[in-house]
Amino acid sequence: MRLFKADLHTHTVLSPCGDLDMSPDEILRLAKERGLDMIGISDHNTTKHCKLAKKIGQELGVFVLCGAEVTTQEEAHCLSFFETEEQLQEFENYLQQHLPDIPNDPEKFGYQVQVDEELNIVYEEPKFLISAIDQSVEQIEQKVHSLQGLFVPAHIDKPKFSLPSQLGFIPFDLNVDGVELSIRATKYDYLLRNKYLKNKTFIQSSDAHYTNQIASTYCYFEMEEISFAEIRKAFHQEDGRRVLLREEVEQKEQ
Repeated sequence: MRLFKADLHTHTVLSPCGDLDMSPDEILRLAKERGLDMIGISDHNTTKHCKLAKKIGQELGVFVLCGAEVTTQEEAHCLSFFETEEQLQEFENYLQQHLPDIPNDPEKFGYQVQVDEELNIVYEEPKFLISAIDQSVEQIEQKVHSLQGLFVPAHIDKPKFSLPSQLGFIPFDLNVDGVELSIRATKYDYLLRNKYLKNKTFIQSSDAHYTNQIASTYCYFEMEEISFAEIRKAFHQEDGRRVLLREEVEQKEQ
């Protein structure tokens, strides 16, 4: 088994809150430079930059976990990841179908642009991507798993745009593959107040919107190799695979 360093929550320039320097090639270059083995591309309510990011990642030797950060009807953010381009495209179609037709205001919220490898703008998303889609968290989870994806409530320690902030808790019957902490939290302190999540797999991610935030925090996947199948096993703690947070690795090394 090996430990693979991962930051699974990153926004490109396609997210309106993403800095204009956050092109897929710059993200992957910095991920490589900062020692990441895996990075997640998770723009708000769209997967359109995943294919390019995955291609660049393959060239640089960084595994790209492709998906999106979905805003539920309850205004909670959840990460979703998929293995194949076909699954990603079907989920993209689902997001476009359920995203309200509210136009983006670039002057107020930022540009939502898709670029190619030469940094040419090839598309500008007209809909405001941070809007909540008209689907509940349960409906989104069911769609993700119908496509054999992974479903992870995002930054559950945050006082807004998280499932606990919106609902008061994570529903006990919600089929989650893991839960995410932000850079501001520790698993130990969080579980002191939320013991009902003690058996869940935790990841920790940067939620990077700017280049200096990439790999500002991360976690480790203990696996035989990097593949979607191995990542799924790590989330479900199967066959000796698991996810370790920085605090857990540092404690073992002391």
